[in-house]
Amino acid sequence: MLNPLATHAGARRLITAAGAAPSVHNTQPWRFIVRHREYVELHADPDRWLKVADPRGRSLRISCGAALLNLRLALRVSGHRPVTWSVPGAGDGSPTLLAAVRPASAAPASAAEHDLYGAIKTRRTNRQPFTGAPVPQTVMDELITTARIEGAALVPLRAPASAALLEEVATAEEALTGNRGYRTELARWTSGQSDSDGVPPYVQGPRPIGDLAPVRDFARVTRERVRFEAHPQLAVLTTPGDGPADWLRAGQALQRVLLVATLHGVSASFLNQPLDLRDMRRHTDPRHPGGHPQVIIRLGYGPAVPRAPRRPVPELLRAA
Repeated sequence: MLNPLATHAGARRLITAAGAAPSVHNTQPWRFIVRHREYVELHADPDRWLKVADPRGRSLRISCGAALLNLRLALRVSGHRPVTWSVPGAGDGSPTLLAAVRPASAAPASAAEHDLYGAIKTRRTNRQPFTGAPVPQTVMDELITTARIEGAALVPLRAPASAALLEEVATAEEALTGNRGYRTELARWTSGQSDSDGVPPYVQGPRPIGDLAPVRDFARVTRERVRFEAHPQLAVLTTPGDGPADWLRAGQALQRVLLVATLHGVSASFLNQPLDLRDMRRHTDPRHPGGHPQVIIRLGYGPAVPRAPRRPVPELLRAA
């Protein structure tokens, strides 16, 4: 089967899929280089690094890991096996190089792989109120298994642990918004001045009623206030370690979980404020029984929401 990197159209299709991944504040902090039409490199874009909120580059690498998973899926449905090697933060003389992927011969993709690939276009981060209906245990079990495929763990929380985490989120939110550098950095990505990245008002969602909000405060322009679900269903994505390779792994696991959730009609958004605050203070957590927390996910059933803006492929792709 023809190597998709052999043609501009084939490479463009791969990068379109990769660029549809979720990222911290929709910064889309990635670039791609096709080398000799043989393999594609994934690079971090340092100009899109949140240096205040993400001094370790953890969220940046998780974002890039999500893009890597999409790239792998796109190669798979083209009839190839993605041979991937990671270079988290170093390699080939470039500190931005994170990973590379080469297509290899393989059997045709399965129906399940095609379904996952199709979900790339319909996945959304949903910051609207959810219905409050619980995600069925059978679906949660599938999401847990899905995370394991990429070497991570998904840990659903039950009351009172979920309520305690919401308290921690609120405390972290207050501390973050009290930091001028954080507010300035956040404003850059939430002002709505760009039509190709960031979190513009039309995807920020309404302002919640109450102190324990299950969504991030983007200093929303809208003054609409609504009541969110009383008992948000939370899960924490963890990894065995807490280094660059683990963060890239976490991003791939996160995106695979989100795509499977999308296929089940399950909405998701993120409550990573405690992790952001930990990183800003340059603290490291001791190993938890379930691993190191990397992403806090809110799951449930929400209304249809618009897609966040995306950067055009020519900005992301370069041939060499």
